[in-house]
Amino acid sequence: MAARTIPFSKVICDGNELKYVREVIESGWLTTAGKCVEFEKRFAEAVQGRYACAVNSATAALHLACEAVGIGPGDKVFVPTMTFTASAEVIRYLGADPILLDVEYGTALITPDILADALHRHPDGKALVLVHFGGQAAEMEGILALTRAHGLKLIEDAAHAFPTRYAGRPVGTFGDATCFSFYANKTITTGEGGMLVTDDEAIYRRAKVMRLHGINRDIWDRFTAKKANWEYDVVAPGYKYNMPDVNAAIGLAQLERAEEFRRGRQRCAEFYFRNLAGVAGLDLPVYRGPAQDHSWHLFWVVLNEKSPLDRDTFIARLNEAGIGTSVHYKPLHRMTYYRERYGLRPEDYPAAERHWRGVVTLPVYPSLLDDDLAYVCRTIITLLTRFTKSGIPGCSNVPCEIFDVAFAGTAISCRFCRVWSTASKLRRTTSSPRLP
Repeated sequence: MAARTIPFSKVICDGNELKYVREVIESGWLTTAGKCVEFEKRFAEAVQGRYACAVNSATAALHLACEAVGIGPGDKVFVPTMTFTASAEVIRYLGADPILLDVEYGTALITPDILADALHRHPDGKALVLVHFGGQAAEMEGILALTRAHGLKLIEDAAHAFPTRYAGRPVGTFGDATCFSFYANKTITTGEGGMLVTDDEAIYRRAKVMRLHGINRDIWDRFTAKKANWEYDVVAPGYKYNMPDVNAAIGLAQLERAEEFRRGRQRCAEFYFRNLAGVAGLDLPVYRGPAQDHSWHLFWVVLNEKSPLDRDTFIARLNEAGIGTSVHYKPLHRMTYYRERYGLRPEDYPAAERHWRGVVTLPVYPSLLDDDLAYVCRTIITLLTRFTKSGIPGCSNVPCEIFDVAFAGTAISCRFCRVWSTASKLRRTTSSPRLP
């Protein structure tokens, strides 16, 4: 049995969540109403955006954004292969085709060079869905120069990126529209929910109409106006994407602590950097710019070619130790639908392939104690020094698991066959401490 249990993600709801939800229940109006309007206003202020439209998921926000900027059948839309499926599926909703792009190894971001190459190959591209992966902003200066020069619509997928900044400016107003997620594992949550932010009034008005059946008036406004007026019109075949006030109430309470939560995640990331740097077999994420500009939604490690364990074995061992993990992500070019529809090949995405084959995402959340972080790091280091990739001479098990270390680390034995060998005979050296 594991010494302790550390979940991959943990929600913190010990602020004003209950108070605000109670206010909604006592108001007698549970669906989209005053709390939603207030949440939209405060979130727009937080990201320095002009307009905000609350919806029931980031997927909904992405769909509304793509529709509002005019993406339609036959259009080509650039999207990174290293992302959750929502980033691409909304493009297919509209009959357009996602053009999957490789990413930069270390950041999992689209770079200006990657986009420039894509534009050379697909000069008829209509838009870019830009994912700020893991909570780090993409290099916006170079990307904006390219999108403007080529007339590309820019939709920012900021599902990981609140609160994130680029050059000190909040992510949320660089592109034509920016889409945020409030899923349970994000920096702030509404349980389920999302937000579309834009400085373009036309995009905002279109998104607001389309989020609720294409109706030209808010339901709340129709039922609360001082002068009775039931009349409304349907101006487009819209969707059912509105955020209820119960969810918005939770979001308001979470928003009050957004920077506190971000700092807590940064503390976790910095602990991992300090304690896992230089560990053989591990690549750590690359981040650029001040740490406080990063939301630290994810912290991942990649098991590289020096790792004695493959990714799935590593995850299984961490699970046995009570440590929850995840994988972000299996790239879209490997998903059956995209692979078969567009004839995609893994060799065309070398950086994404290198990332996904070894990636393991570690727990990061504000309530994670330093003692738990130390336990995660000790477990990882033990696993990667406990096994030897080449095997102990005389042992048939590869990878070979070290069972014991004796004589000041000069002799080791295999857990499976108890073959002893002197450390000097190993083809790969080890500096393992005495193990249980």
